[in-house]
Amino acid sequence: MSALTRHVPASPSGLWAGPSRFRSLTEAGVGAFLLLCATITVLTTAGIILVLGLETLEFFEKSKVGLLHFLTGTVLNPEGGKYGILPLIWGTFQVAAGSSVIALPIGLLSAIYLSEYAPSRVRAVLKPALELLAGIPTIVYGYLALLLVTPVLKAIFEPMGIPVSTFNVASACIVVGVMIIPLVSSLSEDVLSAVPRGLREAGYALGATKFEVSTRIVLPAGLSGVMASFILAVSRAIGETMAVVLAAGMRPQITLNPFDSCETMTTYIVSVTGGEASYGSPEYLSLFAVGMALFLSTLALNLLSEIVLRRYREVYR
Repeated sequence: MSALTRHVPASPSGLWAGPSRFRSLTEAGVGAFLLLCATITVLTTAGIILVLGLETLEFFEKSKVGLLHFLTGTVLNPEGGKYGILPLIWGTFQVAAGSSVIALPIGLLSAIYLSEYAPSRVRAVLKPALELLAGIPTIVYGYLALLLVTPVLKAIFEPMGIPVSTFNVASACIVVGVMIIPLVSSLSEDVLSAVPRGLREAGYALGATKFEVSTRIVLPAGLSGVMASFILAVSRAIGETMAVVLAAGMRPQITLNPFDSCETMTTYIVSVTGGEASYGSPEYLSLFAVGMALFLSTLALNLLSEIVLRRYREVYR
């Protein structure tokens, strides 16, 4: 009997001690690497905020400009020591609002069509085409505004006695709106497609039409994600630079005329960076102050979106 008896280890831990220890070390290494990546991300963001903050404080110290005057002043003339960025803020949100009026409805309707109405073959063609549009360099949109959109606006409105400037807000709104349509459409379509099929079938079982199911069931169920795509698109419009430089120009002014030029916060940063401002001068440091204002604007917009998203999540939970 003893000859036929196999030797059984006293404990299986001895058999698996090596692999188990290796797996533990691997898990610890992966966790440490992920922690390092997260730390780098946080430190990078903190470093950007720190640099902007320190340079902004130095700007206010050297320029002798008060914060209130900086934010509400209507004259921006660095050569004359005047740093009122209200025209930049106005131009930035004018372009963002105008482009949003164009992009958000078209993008959402496109997403509803792709998610609820389009046949699979049509969707297989349109979805990649929209995503391809999102990859076009923004400077191409700028030249499109300068060489196509503005001449068309001139041909339409100047015969009516309405002058259209070569660089104008309307052209910037149109090209930036077209530029962010793929972003709204693609993200919203992904959200709507993720709505459970059972919700649609329940609507059809109650006798609802496809349009009613799309607008009264699917859209409310995915509203938080759709709102997130809207906020992301508006943030993209606020931060756009090259297309706005070529379409709207760089003339800081507060105007309600969509056919006149303007200057945004991003285009001002480009103009100072490419200009002759000496390092450490108030004019050079002003780009950091404007950058901080731009950062705080997008931060406030993101915080507002979080509040809105949280509220909609509570309604449609």
